[in-house]
Amino acid sequence: MKLHTIIPAGIILSSLLFAGCSEKESADPAASEAKTETPAANTDTSAPSAGTDTAAAQTADFSAAVESYRTFAVEQCDQFVKQTEKFTEAVKAGKLEEAKALYAPARSYYERIEPIAEALGNLDPDIDARVNDVDAAEWRGFHRIEKGLWEDKTTKGQEAFADRLLQDAQLLRAKVETVDIDASLMVTGAVELLNEVSSSKVTGEEELYSHTDLYDFAANVEGAAKIYEILKPELAKKDPDLEKQIGERFDALKKELDAYKKGDGYVSYTELKEDEVRKLSQNLDALAEPLSNMGTLLGV
Repeated sequence: MKLHTIIPAGIILSSLLFAGCSEKESADPAASEAKTETPAANTDTSAPSAGTDTAAAQTADFSAAVESYRTFAVEQCDQFVKQTEKFTEAVKAGKLEEAKALYAPARSYYERIEPIAEALGNLDPDIDARVNDVDAAEWRGFHRIEKGLWEDKTTKGQEAFADRLLQDAQLLRAKVETVDIDASLMVTGAVELLNEVSSSKVTGEEELYSHTDLYDFAANVEGAAKIYEILKPELAKKDPDLEKQIGERFDALKKELDAYKKGDGYVSYTELKEDEVRKLSQNLDALAEPLSNMGTLLGV
């Protein structure tokens, strides 16, 4: 009897232990999932993520825009060197009136691509520094010669400045093909071109002696407009209303500047009345505001 009762108990105990182990294994989902998931794990890290694809596409888009702007800058530089050579030759030959006539048109090519020059260290002040922008001993470039032509009314003493100006123009041309340009520089440059006109050039301090400021204004606007035109397709995709607004304000500003044309150039800045200067400044600000939103919208 005793043996009979013990054997079933052992069997029962073994059964219970076996059942307990089975239930424990079934009750542990983590272990079960781990066994299921391990074979399906993807260890291939060679494929790029969606974010990487997007970034690459964005870079490719702006790379094309950057190269388009560089092409424009090179073209402007070629003309800048050519016209500056004519200007400096007139200065060195003592042809006062011819030098005066060539001064502003030569500068226009520079003013259109000023953001490029500003990215090249001392080239901008060497070419374009105004009186008191630098130490007197370091003052050279267009405005140093401008003072001689209009205030001193002579080309004498300007020969060395003319030679150095042409050298700096040629150096700018040599560097423009390798300068680091990106979409951010383009957008910032476009806004700065307009802000510089409305905040400082509009006062007449840029062309203090020649009063050819309107040439500079027009060239700055044209330079900013070129950047807008290059980025326009992408901008239209992101915000067609903003793109349209910027385009309309560029057109309005160009129309306003056209009213001051005289022959192939512009009237003296001294001919503008106070309210005309104020309106010009306001229209520049009205354009600069939406233009400044372009960078944020494009993510540059």
